[in-house]
Amino acid sequence: MNYRKLGKTNLNISEISLGTWQVGGKWGSDFSFSNAEKIINTAIDNGINFIDTADVYSDRLSEKAVGEIVRASSEEVFIATKCGRQLNPHVNASYTTAALRKFVEDSLSNLGVDRIDLIQLHCPPTEVYSRPEIFGLFDDLTTEGKIRNYGVSVEKVEEALKAIEFEGVSTVQLIFNMFRQKPSEIFFEEAKKKNVGLIARVPLASGLLTGKFTKTTTFNKEDHRFFNRDGAAFDKGETFSGIDYNLGLQAVEELKIIFNEDESLVHKALQWILSFNEISCVIPGASSVEQLVSNLNTSSISPISDTQLAQTKSIYDKYIKAEVQDLW
Repeated sequence: MNYRKLGKTNLNISEISLGTWQVGGKWGSDFSFSNAEKIINTAIDNGINFIDTADVYSDRLSEKAVGEIVRASSEEVFIATKCGRQLNPHVNASYTTAALRKFVEDSLSNLGVDRIDLIQLHCPPTEVYSRPEIFGLFDDLTTEGKIRNYGVSVEKVEEALKAIEFEGVSTVQLIFNMFRQKPSEIFFEEAKKKNVGLIARVPLASGLLTGKFTKTTTFNKEDHRFFNRDGAAFDKGETFSGIDYNLGLQAVEELKIIFNEDESLVHKALQWILSFNEISCVIPGASSVEQLVSNLNTSSISPISDTQLAQTKSIYDKYIKAEVQDLW
């Protein structure tokens, strides 16, 4: 495992880390603690020392499992969680310092820890990024010893730029992959100037970049890839990175030609992200140990070449850029 600094947090974290949205099983299935335990323990055994969760994942069960399993480990593992998405309605007016403080205290209890390594605002409305009192709360919580660092998870590049105007913001988590390249063109340099750690989420575009999907692939009705393609439940950028499914399949077919082997597309997609030095880590999810091990094998595959990087950019420009560049 290779490790990188997480910006001004100075935490040395595994460049391939673990996202836990579906760690209890496949999207739409009941949460399985035993499945989560197998995945998280395998991750730790293989050098992953940074695990990202959220209070809303599986109605707090993901967060609880992460805390319990990490506490039982003899290794030092950093936990990042997120707060804010429980607010209903999820609008700017619902964001109050009292509500957010309670969420943090609830996460402390749910995780079973005295201090959270990294707390992140969980994709709040754009207006929240212009409210100093919200970020001031997290400064207070840091002083109180309840959190070690704080950051934001964002939908849009403009939100990321607003967030890092606040000195206390140590990290930004954002969608970044072969189908979502705008952050590297606009945001990365600004984050580097301020020593902000960057966490890449949705690295495989909800599975599109595995190369395993076809026009006949079906998804469970409880799976966001079935019900959220047009943003019916939350920002559609979270589902297939906002790409039209069939258009994404066309682009993937050309990516397969570049990389020759279908089974290696997962590894190339992760290598592509990690080719950017500004990225601290990538957090692919896993609903099985097999998926996790596949992600971990990325480091053993021949590295992505400069020619392949250029060809990937050409495919993005041909199929994807006009569809997503101005939206996020």
